[in-house]
Amino acid sequence: MTLTTLLFLYVAFRAKHFACDFLLQTDWMALNKGKPGKDGYKALLFHAGMHGLGTLLLSILFAPVLWWLGPVDFVLHGLIDRIKGGITYKMGWEPADTYFWWALGADQELHNYTHMAYIVLMVVVSGGLMM
Repeated sequence: MTLTTLLFLYVAFRAKHFACDFLLQTDWMALNKGKPGKDGYKALLFHAGMHGLGTLLLSILFAPVLWWLGPVDFVLHGLIDRIKGGITYKMGWEPADTYFWWALGADQELHNYTHMAYIVLMVVVSGGLMM
C-alpha cells in the first residue's frame, strides 16, 4: 500500500464516520440509542448498522479479505455507543453539561482508535507500506 492510499483510506474512514454519526444519524437514533429497553436497542441497531455497512464497503474496496471488519465494526461501534449512551442517560447528562461533552469526546476517540486498527490491518494484509 502506498502512502497516498493510506492517507486516502484514513480520510475515507473519517468521512464514513462523519456521515454516519452526524449527517445520516436521525434525531430518533441519537436520542434513543442510549435508552434502556427495546426502543434503545432498535435505534442503536440502525445506527451501528450504518457504520458496519460503511466499513464493509471500505474493506471490500481496499482489502476484500477483511470484509469481516464490517460486522466487527457493527458490534464495536454499537458497544461503544451503548456504553456512552447508557452512562449519559443514567447520569442525566445533557448538552448543557460538561460531562456530556467529555463522554462524547471519549466516544469519538474510541471510534477513531477502532478505525486506526482497521487501517493497520488493511496495510498488513496488503503487504505493508511502500514509500
